[in-house]
Amino acid sequence: MSAVRRLVVEADGGSRGNPGPAGYGAVVIDAATGETLAEAAEYIGVATNNVAEYRGLIAGLTAAKALFPDAGTALEVHVRMDSKLVVEQMSGRWKIKHPDMKPLAARAAAILPPSSVTYEWIPRARNKHADRLANEAMDAGRDGRQWEASASTAELDAPARTPLPDRGPPGDAAAGAAKARAALAAARGGPDAGTLFEVDAGAAASGAGAGAGATASEAGAGATASEEPKPTDVTATPQVGWAAAPDLGAPATFVLLRHGETLLTPEKRFSGSGGTDPELSAVGRDQAARAAAHFAALGTVQEIVSSPLRRCRETAAAVADRLGLEVRIEDGLRETDFGAWEGLTFGEVRERYGDDLTTWLADPETAPTGGGESFAEVAERVAAARDRLTARYAGRTVLAVTHVTPIKTLVRLALEAPAKAMFRMELSAASISTVAYYGDGNASVRLLNDTSHLR
Repeated sequence: MSAVRRLVVEADGGSRGNPGPAGYGAVVIDAATGETLAEAAEYIGVATNNVAEYRGLIAGLTAAKALFPDAGTALEVHVRMDSKLVVEQMSGRWKIKHPDMKPLAARAAAILPPSSVTYEWIPRARNKHADRLANEAMDAGRDGRQWEASASTAELDAPARTPLPDRGPPGDAAAGAAKARAALAAARGGPDAGTLFEVDAGAAASGAGAGAGATASEAGAGATASEEPKPTDVTATPQVGWAAAPDLGAPATFVLLRHGETLLTPEKRFSGSGGTDPELSAVGRDQAARAAAHFAALGTVQEIVSSPLRRCRETAAAVADRLGLEVRIEDGLRETDFGAWEGLTFGEVRERYGDDLTTWLADPETAPTGGGESFAEVAERVAAARDRLTARYAGRTVLAVTHVTPIKTLVRLALEAPAKAMFRMELSAASISTVAYYGDGNASVRLLNDTSHLR
């Protein structure tokens, strides 16, 4: 029986414009020694990032087979790529919908026996060799030539292949928060003990003008789920303190993305669920595209849910198209209905409805003028949506595209903070916040109002 040959293929592709001038790179590595056995790169003309990534995969698998053409099933190839789309589609976990991807995936699958190839997503920092090959190929194409192996410095420039710890979701430094929780906890006692999922309606205020100017669209988002799972029982006493904690498993992690700007956003006008439902502005569409690129590079998002309002659906669709995921609509994530205040600035509301505004700011049970929603009602709705989503997506990382008020509400409830905490949170358009929910009913706020991906 032939000895098993184990190889690693690292592949990447890129497009300067998406679509634009594109190229790919691939490297074949001896799994035991880390030695580079073969390199491949090519400028392929105008194409998208995804096409270039698939072409890199095909080149890497082809090069691996060429090294040991008679090995058959005795050749085992482990593919590592920073493209979540390609890894998940080739692993059979995501459907291949785009017509340009289907023939490329079929070509890749036919090179070696399916049982001989495994796939792993890695961060871009661990895929530098292939990335540099792809960029060399694009540079060559820019200069009117093709890539030449003899002129390549990709391997010299690439960092050593030292395994890195797995990266967790945004805001979770190498899953350190989860490990810390495993070392914490003792039963909480005293009269204030309760569960994370109890909603104090009297403390659900969102903060002055929380929805003012907030907008985000969801064009092309998927349909609402036809059947909701029953929430899991999370009424057990939460664990805190320094005693040993039970093994809670991976949390349900909500990556909360506020929609991009609309024309109302820079004017700071109330824009909730009872108004005109504006679309993204040009600035908002650019913000959505930047967020999509950010999440594609991270590779941690596994599911996408969105508010039903247009501005969120458009933002969610931009990310979903980049990741190859579907969007599920969650009505509980919609923005507050601001009643007669919709479309007005805070100053205009103060001038026209001064007494109502003063009462609204002081009491979360008070609705805006004209029969809108109180923040207490919004908190109940958002908490119910949170319970449904944590039950459905236990152990998974979910991108939730929503609005100012729902995000502030989720963060406040996670912190078990009083209503006035809502007035002390800043949420920019297209900002990212992250909350993780554990099986014992506890939550961990990992990130708030991150806008680094927009710079």
